[in-house]
Amino acid sequence: MADNSTLPRTWVESDRVIPTRFARPLLRFTQLEASSGVVLLVAAVVALLWANIGIFGDSYDEFWHTEIDLSLGGLIHLQEDLKHVVNDGLMTLFFFVVGLEIKRELVVGDLRDRKAAALPAIAAIGGMLVPALIYFAFNAGTDAAHGWGIPMATDIAFAVGVVALLGSRVPSTAKLFLLALAIADDIGAIAVIAIFYTNDLSFAWLLTGVFLLIVIYGAQRNHVRSSAFYWIVGTVVWFAVFESGVHATLAGVALGLLTPTAPYFRGREYDRMARETLDLYESDDSTTPAREHVEHEALELASVARESVSPLTRLEESLHPWTSFVVIPIFALANAGVVFGEIDLAAAVTGSVALGVSLGLVFGKIFGITLFTWLAIRLGLGVFPRGTGWADVAGLSALAGIGFTVSLFITELAFDDPLLADEAKIGIFIGSFVAGVVGYGLLRMKPETRPG
Repeated sequence: MADNSTLPRTWVESDRVIPTRFARPLLRFTQLEASSGVVLLVAAVVALLWANIGIFGDSYDEFWHTEIDLSLGGLIHLQEDLKHVVNDGLMTLFFFVVGLEIKRELVVGDLRDRKAAALPAIAAIGGMLVPALIYFAFNAGTDAAHGWGIPMATDIAFAVGVVALLGSRVPSTAKLFLLALAIADDIGAIAVIAIFYTNDLSFAWLLTGVFLLIVIYGAQRNHVRSSAFYWIVGTVVWFAVFESGVHATLAGVALGLLTPTAPYFRGREYDRMARETLDLYESDDSTTPAREHVEHEALELASVARESVSPLTRLEESLHPWTSFVVIPIFALANAGVVFGEIDLAAAVTGSVALGVSLGLVFGKIFGITLFTWLAIRLGLGVFPRGTGWADVAGLSALAGIGFTVSLFITELAFDDPLLADEAKIGIFIGSFVAGVVGYGLLRMKPETRPG
């Protein structure tokens, strides 16, 4: 009989060609901190090449403006182009994961302690306010003024990727400061989108969405554990918010914030069932009825094991790879394709929109985050994380100027004029690149932090 201890547990762990040559290396890549940023960068470069290389013609615009028409009887009718399906549909999944991350940090993470959360939260306010003011100073009184929210955002995938490249030069406490700052930044961006980038409201649909969110909350309070129920009702919530005029992705945020952080079963119940099931296996009774009984108990144990992990953790673990390596790259592919041949590049780069965005992302983030951090410490509202100093704050505030994903998202909401949108995207590309280089340089030049 073969020794079961030597057998691979899964296909990925086997010695076959595909797992050895492709699956395991790919899996190791996805586990790197910088990997999602790399994939996002590749998607953006592909979009730019696709939109600008002559052999592809106008296929970029034609593809993303392909009309999608979905009808369900006389109740539901959706007619959007492929780009809006990505921005309004797929991105809801991304914002759902953002909502999960915010809920986790507020309930069990670094933002749970008000004193610990105060410094990054106040710093984030400065990192949103000053860039917006810089942009507005360049564009006040023009049609482009509505884009003031574009330089407020921080792309955590890129920022964390750059930090990962620096290794021990960035202390772990400084990394946590950046993550907490990005979470606070996400909360601010969500509020800005909800308040300032919402179309004409349909209160009937909005109230329908709110009512369904209350239904979900009530179901949770009454211990309804069916995933199918929540996915179905959640989808209807998305449709109601979409029809209300509030941007549909905010439904994802709301659903993420409603997700429970406590498991349905505690460890004691899992321990009891595990011991009972193992005792059944060790009895070594090979009769069919006994075997069926053991398998039934094992299935119940698997269910209890699954529900001994909180719904929030389960969803975040299962969806995060999909949003990082599928949803966000597709979003970048659909939105980063600026056609340079259709614009005066020199004029666009020096225009008020691109300058407002790029200077807001670079100087606005550095000045705003550093200034508000200093004010918070000066006023006794926050304290530096252990092992973190002003050199870390300066470098991290520069990295917070990498605003790629959410900045592109707000650009699509802010501008109907393709020319203004393209100028803003050029500013995002330039500002994010400079912010990344400056942040990396500042953190690279500071003395290396020794563990312990």
